[in-house]
Amino acid sequence: MLGKKLVTAQKRGETRALCLGLGMVACSMMMYFFIGITIVPFYTKSVWTAETMCKVLKANINDKVLCPNSEGSEDEDIFPYPCLQVWVNLTTSGQEVMLYQTEDTLERNPKCSYVPDKLENSEEVKARIETIASNFKKYQTFPCYYDPGGTQTNVILSRLYPPKGLLFAFLWPTLMFTGGCLIIALVKISQYFSVLSAWQ
Repeated sequence: MLGKKLVTAQKRGETRALCLGLGMVACSMMMYFFIGITIVPFYTKSVWTAETMCKVLKANINDKVLCPNSEGSEDEDIFPYPCLQVWVNLTTSGQEVMLYQTEDTLERNPKCSYVPDKLENSEEVKARIETIASNFKKYQTFPCYYDPGGTQTNVILSRLYPPKGLLFAFLWPTLMFTGGCLIIALVKISQYFSVLSAWQ
């Protein structure tokens, strides 16, 4: 009687462990799919892949401009903010080009190097842009990214999804997938030895 209870408990434990492993594998596949349709297209679309050193030539704050809203957004998404324009000199070619914060900045407003998020306090936006401009004037030389193919003549300060960020995004689903497969393999090995022991 006790042996039957132990066998039943063992089968229940194996079933739960197997369900856990299959669930981890399924969740990891969903995460792979989500990363593949969100982060990977932005990474592959970016042409600013080569890193170089940029030297600030001038950083000017012009009059307020309107932040252009994207397609499908409401008119309330348009808000005025001071336009910061940063021009740098590329050490690789010696060209004078405009610097943008990220790839998204160029798409949102190609006239400005920095596009702030919509904030209710306009004084806070102004202070932030002035601080960014002073930092550029203080730190004259810094690493930046340019397009080695020459399709884009401007440069960006940082990439939205650098290679390290992409690898980090794939790290967690990979660990979950590996753990799920390991649990399933251990359950199958346990079942195999149980059947082998019972047969003997």
